[in-house]
Amino acid sequence: MGSTQTATFGGGCFWCVEAAFKELDGISEVTSGYAGGKTENPSYEQVCSGNTGHAEVVQVEYDPAAVGYDELLEVFFAVHDPTQLNRQGPDVGTQYRSIVLYHDDEQERQASAYVEALDEEYDDKVVTELAPLETFYEAEEYHQDYFEKNPNDAYCQFHASPKIEKVREKFADKLAN
Repeated sequence: MGSTQTATFGGGCFWCVEAAFKELDGISEVTSGYAGGKTENPSYEQVCSGNTGHAEVVQVEYDPAAVGYDELLEVFFAVHDPTQLNRQGPDVGTQYRSIVLYHDDEQERQASAYVEALDEEYDDKVVTELAPLETFYEAEEYHQDYFEKNPNDAYCQFHASPKIEKVREKFADKLAN
């Protein structure tokens, strides 16, 4: 693998988004965590309260020679509904908001253009927040690789599995072996 780059996305429960990105070729690491809020080193419980301002996010380490940022955006927007304000499925609250936290001007430009184009496709307004990444806090160990460790968990079966299937179908040519 060449030099890796980092992308950060939030689209509902991080377990589901993490599992979807792990399917792709060119991804070296996907870490669940919290970003976009004001509390330093928040705990899961604090983030769940909705009072920290953080979103549940995943940080994706990727090889741009194998998978482009544009492709990561495509996958991210395929596995969540960017028109739902502060919710995804059964998960409600600002911690589940649709958010792209960009790492540089090029990511901001690409994400902004992508959201603009997406807004044309949907009847409802795309509410995805675009913001610079200030600080990423890694979530507690039990949240990392959650789907992998708990494949029979009812929540994962109901919410993560369909996202993984969608990635496998829609992005078959981009899957890791």
